[in-house]
Amino acid sequence: MDKEKTEDNKPRIELFIKASVDAESVGNCPFCQRLFMILWLKGVNFTLTTVDMKRAPDVLKALAPGSQPPFLLYNDEVKTDTNKIEEFLEETLAPPEYPKLCCRYKESNGAGEDIFRKFSAYIKNPNPALNDMLEKKFLSTLVSLNMYLETPLPHELDQNPSATESSRLYLDGDNLTLADCNLLPKLNIVKVVCKKYRDFSIPPVLKGLTQYLNNAYKQDEFRYTCPQDSEILIAYHSVAKYLNK
Repeated sequence: MDKEKTEDNKPRIELFIKASVDAESVGNCPFCQRLFMILWLKGVNFTLTTVDMKRAPDVLKALAPGSQPPFLLYNDEVKTDTNKIEEFLEETLAPPEYPKLCCRYKESNGAGEDIFRKFSAYIKNPNPALNDMLEKKFLSTLVSLNMYLETPLPHELDQNPSATESSRLYLDGDNLTLADCNLLPKLNIVKVVCKKYRDFSIPPVLKGLTQYLNNAYKQDEFRYTCPQDSEILIAYHSVAKYLNK
């Protein structure tokens, strides 16, 4: 018997993610949540270990010296690069046993990719004179994502050539993909932090984006991998700025 596998020939997988402030639950880390979602969507058995970064346990120093979570232990092999872990899981946990999560359309991978950068500039600025300009730049990235979500994808047009609006649930279709696992954790942070520091909510007129988030929050793989809102706000307390009066 292959000693690298368990008795039923399944891989042994352990995902190490950042712990919350109470060191018990999930911490604020979109990269950790991304991998957590991927493993859950793959339907594979895995162990989830939260790492209290204040204590940096010996297991962390021994397994991945100098590394920050997330990292993966796969049959005793340590992997520390999030993008490479994603590629590895997609290649290794493949059909027919596990679902494919990559996108059908390459455009789906890049949808919303500039939101987090513009959000960071918007939320870290304390100067009221710059706020409108930064908010417009940030809002334009949300509008672009909304446009992508509302535009029918080729397979939708094949089924209904006269369709003018997409009816899909997620970025690439009706199933969550790697692109959603990357984008949704960031959008959740954006939503929580913008409400607190700018009293900014995603405008309801952005129907595609609003519906996309509503659909996502109904899915256990997203909803139950999100950190508590309070955890996100603690993480942003030192970087997000209220506007100076």
